[in-house]
Amino acid sequence: MNLIEICVNCPGTEIARRIAAALIEQRLVACANVHSPIESRYRWKGNVEQEAEVPLVVKTREELFGRVAEAIKTMHPYETPSIIGTAASQVDPAYLDWIYAETKEPID
Repeated sequence: MNLIEICVNCPGTEIARRIAAALIEQRLVACANVHSPIESRYRWKGNVEQEAEVPLVVKTREELFGRVAEAIKTMHPYETPSIIGTAASQVDPAYLDWIYAETKEPID
């Protein structure tokens, strides 16, 4: 059993909340953190851009990363959203049990 945190920057709080709610409803993630807006700078299609974004962090089973990423892509307005998963090396066993209880088994 492994936990993964997935971070995706959203163009606003409402979009981050909508994605979080859908992922929880679908039982793809156990919980989500919608953070305060940040300033992002990046190169996109040859131009340097600067935008306010809202980081969304969701927690789930490591084996659900692909399904979570695909679900995010269907709801996210960006052409190429940043979807980054980081495996947790240390997790309290009771918290990990809760993550597994609140998410569904992946279908292979």
